[in-house]
Amino acid sequence: MKTLLVLAALTLPVMAVMAASVSIAKPEDVGVSSERLALIDRMIERRIAAGDISGAVTIVARNGKIVHHSAKGVVDLESKQPMRTSTMFRIASMTKPVTGTAIMMLVEEGKIRLADPVARYIPEFRGQKVAVPAQGANGGTRGAGGRGGQNTPPQFTTVPAQRDITIKDLLTHVSGLGSGPMGNSDIDKVARKEGENLAQYIPRLGSTALEFQPGSRWTYSPGAGFETLGRIVEIASGMPLDQFFRQRIFDPLGMKDIAFWPTEPQWPRVASVYQRGANGLTRQVPANDTSSRGIYFRGSGGLYSTAEDYIPLGVMLANMGEFNGKHLLSRKTVEMMTAAHVPDTLPGRPAGEGYGLSVRVVTDHVKRGTMLSEGTFGWSGAQGTHFFVDPKEKLVGVLMVQTSIQEMQRDFEDLVAQSVIR
Repeated sequence: MKTLLVLAALTLPVMAVMAASVSIAKPEDVGVSSERLALIDRMIERRIAAGDISGAVTIVARNGKIVHHSAKGVVDLESKQPMRTSTMFRIASMTKPVTGTAIMMLVEEGKIRLADPVARYIPEFRGQKVAVPAQGANGGTRGAGGRGGQNTPPQFTTVPAQRDITIKDLLTHVSGLGSGPMGNSDIDKVARKEGENLAQYIPRLGSTALEFQPGSRWTYSPGAGFETLGRIVEIASGMPLDQFFRQRIFDPLGMKDIAFWPTEPQWPRVASVYQRGANGLTRQVPANDTSSRGIYFRGSGGLYSTAEDYIPLGVMLANMGEFNGKHLLSRKTVEMMTAAHVPDTLPGRPAGEGYGLSVRVVTDHVKRGTMLSEGTFGWSGAQGTHFFVDPKEKLVGVLMVQTSIQEMQRDFEDLVAQSVIR
């Protein structure tokens, strides 16, 4: 251990020494350039200087070894508390691949099937209706995910769904559940009450209209789809979602600082959220519906994590389900999870980018305009967090910020990719 710490201090000057579950390596020993990795820090520093972000933490692994881990800027602009590698972030929808991993574990165990209708586990989802805009009516202006909707409610009628939605539909965002203004206006009517858990709330979603016929298009379901999957994990496993995550995923991967609700000692390490505007960065106070103090566990976006504690998930997936001698998933399961089940030809998907079982998948790196290999997969969070896994290069990158800038996510991807020298 002493040798490892000395090596880290000598060869990785920007990295904090970590008691991590993923070991550290000199970049050149795993085919990555230290000089090129330093360009990541320069990009982050430029963004901070421009007033785009308050700070960031970045971490990169190659061949299962950490080769870059850096913190820049401040946690909060008012307190000027320095950003540290131990800073925690609201990772929002980067929770979804964790839920996807949990579902695939249960598929392996024969407790669920991807083709199973959701109604097999939650009977209230049987015989759902599909919304059809009323003739001459506008589409309304309700917010995504059934949260924060306001202004003009959409006018629509309903027709029977041509088939029941399935677990796979939810994983791939082709179910139509909570996927637009019409369905979300119904979700607003059955909104979760304070103190309700998944078991109490999720069945009511079965009464809401789907935005389109299942499987006919891809439209992101920011909340309802993966919260329903979280409830299915609970039913199939017999465990609350937070306990399943902890016992089956987090503890085996050594992910300690990741949770649905930070502890009192952890809260001072949680970074502030900012929104860019004409007057610079404005601090935001996110609604606490990301979780609910040990009651409602949002499989769609409720987790908080450090960069260090998220990257083991990516390393495990890059290594086809294996981590430090433990097989959380089989190779064939990871291949299934990260395949492009939804092609970019389906309405709603961008060019060169399909969608797998809880992750986006690069199907054509030229069309997408990325240096990442075809087959690269990952996802992002609403507050700017981002991760990807390039299985061809055994490369994993995690970007933790609390201001959403898609351009910076793409820059991070390319800077990580261009660091590979062999």
